[in-house]
Amino acid sequence: MTEENPKLHISEEKKNKFLKLIFNSITKQIFASFVILVVLFLLMNAPAYYQITKSKYQKITGIENQSPLNQLTGNNQVPNNSTSVLIPALSATETQQKQVPMLDLEIMPTTDRIVIPRINQNVPIIRVSSENLIQRDWKALERDIQDALRDGVVHYPGTSLPGENGNVVITGHSSYFPWDPGRFKDVFALLHDVQVDDRIVLYYNQKKFVYKVVEKFEIRPTQIEVLKQTEKETLTLITCTPIGTNIRRLIIRAEPIIEEDSEEISNKILR
Repeated sequence: MTEENPKLHISEEKKNKFLKLIFNSITKQIFASFVILVVLFLLMNAPAYYQITKSKYQKITGIENQSPLNQLTGNNQVPNNSTSVLIPALSATETQQKQVPMLDLEIMPTTDRIVIPRINQNVPIIRVSSENLIQRDWKALERDIQDALRDGVVHYPGTSLPGENGNVVITGHSSYFPWDPGRFKDVFALLHDVQVDDRIVLYYNQKKFVYKVVEKFEIRPTQIEVLKQTEKETLTLITCTPIGTNIRRLIIRAEPIIEEDSEEISNKILR
C-alpha cells in the first residue's frame, strides 16, 4: 500500500484556494461592473424615467389630474360630482334666452402639431425632405430624421399627410443622449400609457384632425411594414422601447373620427 505524498496534497489545496480566490475576484468585478452600468443607464435616461415614475406615483396616489388638452378632442364629460346645474333650453327664463351664448371658437396653431392628452403632450411636428429617401441614401435620411427630432416629433418622409388616404407616420424619441441639444429627447417616454379609444389631435396647415386609438403593439426594428401605405387614413406613432434602448418599437395605431359639433355635444349633456 503506497503512502499519499503530503507535498502533493498541500499543492492541490493551494491550487483550489487560488482558483476560489480568482473566482471570487471575477464575480465581484462582474457585479461591480453591472452596478456601474445600471447606474450609468439610469443617469443617461433620467428625464424619461422621472416622467414614468411621476406618472406611476400620480396613479397610485390618485392625484392624477385630467389633462387640459382633453378640451381639444371634443370628448369632454361633465364630472359626476359636479355641483353646476345645466338648465334645459325649454325651461330657460326669458332673460336667459336673451343672453348671448359663449362662442366656442378654437384658435388653430400656426405650426403643425400633435396633441396627446393622455400623456399631456403638445409637440411640434417637423417635416423632413424626401430627397434622401428617393435616392435611397439611408444614412443621410437617418441623419436628417435625427436632426429634426431635436425640434419635435418627425413626420416620416414618404408617408401620407393628415386628411389624405394612407398611412400618416410620426416618430419621436422615448429617450436620448442627455448631452444632445434637443428639447424633445423624451417626448414619447409615456407613450406606453396611451390606451385604445384615446383621442389624438393633429394640426396640419391650420386644420384640425382628430383620431381614435385602435391598437397598440410592439415590433422588431426590422419590421418596417408599419411604414407601408394603408387603404384608409391611418395615424401611426412610433418610438423605441424599452426606454433607453432600441431593441423594439412601440406602435400606436389610430383612425380618424368625425368631431361632433358643439350643438350635438350640448344636447347629449342636457339629456
